[in-house]
Amino acid sequence: MSGKSVLKVISNLVTIVLFIVLLLTLFLVVSMKASGGEPSLFGYQLKTVLSGSMEPDIQTGSIISIKEVDDPTGFQTGDVITFRTEEDILVTHRIMEVNEGGSQYITKGDANNAADVEPVNAENVVGSYTGFTIPYIGYVMNFANSSEGAALLLVIPGIFLIIYSAVTIWGALRQLDQGKKEVNTNTE
Repeated sequence: MSGKSVLKVISNLVTIVLFIVLLLTLFLVVSMKASGGEPSLFGYQLKTVLSGSMEPDIQTGSIISIKEVDDPTGFQTGDVITFRTEEDILVTHRIMEVNEGGSQYITKGDANNAADVEPVNAENVVGSYTGFTIPYIGYVMNFANSSEGAALLLVIPGIFLIIYSAVTIWGALRQLDQGKKEVNTNTE
């Protein structure tokens, strides 16, 4: 394989990768904005962990997957749930005790010394933790959910794609120009 064909294959791969990154970023940003920052796929949601209350199992800055629930009264002691507090904050903690036939839960973060002050009403449960976590990606998702982050994550791949296209076009024009010069020198 000649050097030019290797460069052409590499060039094509770079183009494909840039387009895929741009499309995936576009999909991520649009889906997060359309769902109010709560992307959901097949009944699963990705949540960003912003505190260390569940460490070491769930690290700060991770993303976790939760399964949306149909029956929020069916949880047992030891289950990890995500719920909405009265301040409209999402929290993921472990159930320590089930009260009133499953209509209330006493929860606690694994790294916390004491149980949460307020019991969790079943209707405030958003979902249950599936055990899926990816460390540190939550920082990126949290940034992508901001207006500046969404714009930046769309603009940067676009700029790289434009620069790469300009370099490719410039190279093609130089080859055409060089080809014309060779034709002119051969005909003289």
